[in-house]
Amino acid sequence: MTERSPGETHPVLVTLAPILDKTGGRLVAPENATDDDIPVVWEGETLACVRFGQPEPDPLGGLEKILEEVAVELGGPLTGLPRADKQRAVRLLEERGAFTFRKSAETVAAALGVTRFTVYNYLNRERA
Repeated sequence: MTERSPGETHPVLVTLAPILDKTGGRLVAPENATDDDIPVVWEGETLACVRFGQPEPDPLGGLEKILEEVAVELGGPLTGLPRADKQRAVRLLEERGAFTFRKSAETVAAALGVTRFTVYNYLNRERA
């Protein structure tokens, strides 16, 4: 939250702060609001307005983030893992929704240093 409004110490605004930080939003003073901003109203008073920026285009952003998290959790680059850990990585990726992304099997296979067929085998083994 880069821009501060005078009443930003209000408990409602303090409560919103971590949510806005996580979602890329920020508070703006009501007098600086635009039509796209969302007013935060408490007991009839506009305390501030919430402004969200445009998300950066990143077609694999969500999947890349999940891959990074799993790599950190398993202690290093996914390509260097032994087979059992690669199977565990696929299980963790599935639990976190990695395979809901378009062309995810190809992306996961490249990250693991295996073929797409191997990724499908690991998935089928987990589902059986």
